[in-house]
Amino acid sequence: MKKSARSDVTVAVVIPAYNAERTLAETISSVRNQTHHALDIVVVDDGSKDHTLAIAQAVAEIDPRVRVLKQRNSGVAAARNAGWRSTSADLVAFLDADDIWSPDKIERQLAALERGGPNVGLVYTWYAMIDHNNYIIYRSDEVSIEGDVLDEVLADNFIGNASSPLVRRNILDATGGFDSSLQQRDAQGCEDLLFYCLAAEFSHFVVVPDYLVGYRQTPDNMSSNLTRMLRSWILVADEMLKRHPEKRFAVRAGLSRCGRWLVQKAVEQRRYRELIRLVATMSRHDKPIAAKMLVVDTGSKAMRRLKREARSWLKQKSYFSSNADHRFALGTKYDAGWTVDPPILVSAK
Repeated sequence: MKKSARSDVTVAVVIPAYNAERTLAETISSVRNQTHHALDIVVVDDGSKDHTLAIAQAVAEIDPRVRVLKQRNSGVAAARNAGWRSTSADLVAFLDADDIWSPDKIERQLAALERGGPNVGLVYTWYAMIDHNNYIIYRSDEVSIEGDVLDEVLADNFIGNASSPLVRRNILDATGGFDSSLQQRDAQGCEDLLFYCLAAEFSHFVVVPDYLVGYRQTPDNMSSNLTRMLRSWILVADEMLKRHPEKRFAVRAGLSRCGRWLVQKAVEQRRYRELIRLVATMSRHDKPIAAKMLVVDTGSKAMRRLKREARSWLKQKSYFSSNADHRFALGTKYDAGWTVDPPILVSAK
């Protein structure tokens, strides 16, 4: 790939990590393998009780670009904030400790930022959902929303995760970064959504239309606590309504979409008590939306069940793909640029 005109620009990569010993080495290696080499890699250990800190320190000993911060357990938002505030870099990317990147992610985002000009403050990418063995089980929608995106992000978190964006430092300064009070109110989960909404007030967004993030789904993901995720979205919606009462329609559309999505997940996973808690939580906030959450599209549900069974089969038949020529084909391992195993030994060449 042709070198970017910004190949000498330092990009800070902030990795918040809590009890991430199973995935952290791979996550850091996917950063160290980036084709853009000028990186300040900051791992923030959020009071882990396992070997997370030791793993991060071991990598820091073999790669001077890696730094390790340690803090008392304060939540992912506080960890991200500690990371970006510790760096002098003008550009910052965030990566959760169980996700991985394609090796060309940062290089391509820098090129998009350069093309977009000074009004662009955030560059996002599409993502491929991966399982615990890094096999691709789903690909995100091919969203290409750009420019002034405030209405769109209020109505739908189209970025979808926190490991996608590359952000200008001045946007983080202007917004204050991530809201750690959600964790203190037992409503963590939508810190990234709130940040995207605030960032959209100050800048334009652009997209790199490729699946440059491997977004891992496991039972202990933060997003697996459905009721807490709904509480988090409700708090974000309330905050944005205070700031933009004229955008009530977009905010309620986003809340309604979130409610239906969470209910669908509860039904598919047969978590019926969770389903009751979801509807009760929404009912206390917005009864009309709660009523809509109870409407189940059986045809759509059946189609999603069929897709889920197909994904399960793909995980067992990892050599099969409906489009084997696609770089991020379903059923194949996500390309994070490994050159040797274990990935903790990998360094960019």
